[in-house]
Amino acid sequence: MKRVGTIITLAVIVILFIVGIRYIYLKDQKDPVVYQTQNPTTETIIKKTMATGSIVPKEEVLIKPNISGIIDEIFVEAGDFIDSGDLIAKVKVVPNVSSLNSAKNNINSISTQVETARLAFKNQENIYNRQKGLFEKGVISANEFDTAQLSYDQTQQRYKQEQISLTNARQNYDIVKTGTTSGMGAAANTEIRATVSGMVLDVPVKTGNQVIESNNFNDGTTIAIIADVGNMIFEGKVDESEVGKIKEDLPLEITVGAIENKKFDATLDYIAPKGVDENGAIQFEIKGTLNKKDSTFIRAGLSANASIILARADSVMSIKEALIQYDSTTKKPYVEVEVGDQKFERKDIELGISDGINVEVITGISEGDKIKVWNQLKPTASYGRG
Repeated sequence: MKRVGTIITLAVIVILFIVGIRYIYLKDQKDPVVYQTQNPTTETIIKKTMATGSIVPKEEVLIKPNISGIIDEIFVEAGDFIDSGDLIAKVKVVPNVSSLNSAKNNINSISTQVETARLAFKNQENIYNRQKGLFEKGVISANEFDTAQLSYDQTQQRYKQEQISLTNARQNYDIVKTGTTSGMGAAANTEIRATVSGMVLDVPVKTGNQVIESNNFNDGTTIAIIADVGNMIFEGKVDESEVGKIKEDLPLEITVGAIENKKFDATLDYIAPKGVDENGAIQFEIKGTLNKKDSTFIRAGLSANASIILARADSVMSIKEALIQYDSTTKKPYVEVEVGDQKFERKDIELGISDGINVEVITGISEGDKIKVWNQLKPTASYGRG
């Protein structure tokens, strides 16, 4: 029994020895890690942040009626270019019964006053004619004749004023009843005309629709929306984490989803002083005026993205962000430069702006340096060897 135990012990020792030798052999046969290198390149680096929004006209004018009624006829449609003063639509007035009766009663009242003034004038005219004849015969003095003439002129003036009042009352009655009157021409309330030149973006009413006049208590019904489509802006929002990085007059690059392979330059000219809570995130509105240099037509309301250019460095020496390492103590950046076959030396560097992929190198390396790809993986083992 004792001999068997000894043999087993020796066998285990031999097996362990063989396994150890094989482990050391296999470890020595592993492929060593070979680090690749990259050279600095010359790049134009643009540091930017993004904002989403849409393209809208800088100014939109809402055309509203000055009188309530029903759309009788529309003369324009969306997409038309019109000039200031062009006829857009006509409104057929539906008179207010109370206002109509009031205007009619006013005519009757003033008509009575006109008749009274006419009779007074005729009476004074007769007196004047008698006094004139007596004055010419020398029966009355000049003072008496002057008094008669003054009374005659006053009653004549009063009669004319009452006639004017009657004319105004009749015109007011016509306006209440039809929305217009003789002599108004293009100023008629029933004719809705453009107040500015531009493109008609929308006509939200149709013939037969009822419209409400614009007044102090009501915005009124919009009959047409007009804008200068040659003066467009980007209107979007940026997150509160980005708003501190931007400022007015920064350049923008606008890309419109519906227009492929086109970029439009713009200038940031407005940043909202107050943010708005949207789904738990504070958003700040921004606006940028497009600097259109071609005839590309951009439809109002198209979705767009704006790249806000925070900084730019043209034709500078740069390396990939992935090549940079940071000292664990000082947190300063450095790279490892090849000085021999798979031998590397640390070099501290000073960095400039970064776009997230490439970063500008101000000092520390030269263009011919070979920089270690420090997180290089070991080459993949070959399979299928027979």
